[in-house]
Amino acid sequence: MRLLAISVLILTACSTTTAPNSKTLPPLEAGLTGNSSQLIVVISDHWDATQGQLYSFEKMHNRWQTQPMSGAVTLGKKGLAWGLGLHPVQSGLQKTEGDGRAPAGLFTLSGAFGYATTLATAMPYQAMQADDFCIDVATSPLYNQTVARRKFQLAWTANSTEPMRRDLHLNGDQAYQQGLFIDHNPKNIAGAGSCIFMHLWQSPDSATAGCTAMAKPQLSALLRWLDPAKKPLYLLLPKQQYLLLTQAWQLPELPSTP
Repeated sequence: MRLLAISVLILTACSTTTAPNSKTLPPLEAGLTGNSSQLIVVISDHWDATQGQLYSFEKMHNRWQTQPMSGAVTLGKKGLAWGLGLHPVQSGLQKTEGDGRAPAGLFTLSGAFGYATTLATAMPYQAMQADDFCIDVATSPLYNQTVARRKFQLAWTANSTEPMRRDLHLNGDQAYQQGLFIDHNPKNIAGAGSCIFMHLWQSPDSATAGCTAMAKPQLSALLRWLDPAKKPLYLLLPKQQYLLLTQAWQLPELPSTP
């Protein structure tokens, strides 16, 4: 997440339920993806899946071309639910604070963060400090924002459970050693989910609280590839939903799997 001082907003971080009811959905509004030329796609098997497959695409000559960055990811421990992003509001199960679901839909990637002073990426980068927290308390005026706690009233930050330096607060945890901000819930609607990132996984079998996690080599490759001038986007959908929306949303054809 980013510090409030540089105006970067984010969303909720990181029992099987019935899959959300979904209709054939309308196409994206004109121009929604037209000015983007980098796209990260994650596909899950179904709405309650905790794992997915990542693909990367770059638009060349007005066509999405497959890029080499791909691999396994882990998702929310309860699966997926519709998030709030660039896509029109959808019918079905909606992402809420603390539900353990990763937000599905199309989102901007506004920047990177990590523990080190610098990171090998062209994306805007925030080096996190011990006092930096993403505020996941829905009643706080700072909800879904990453801030230095010392700069604000204690009552606004005291109950946040999202330290951005997990290594300092959570026994050396390296999950946020490097990551990307997924801009879910950009209007910071209370209770709609906060602090959503791409970050390092604990293991290939460890689901998240709602983020997308992966191995370090894969995330490092994405960070090196992403270019803010190309307005990178992130798309997360179950496979069936992706196939339904491929034509309407003009999504790239997924590479065939062995």
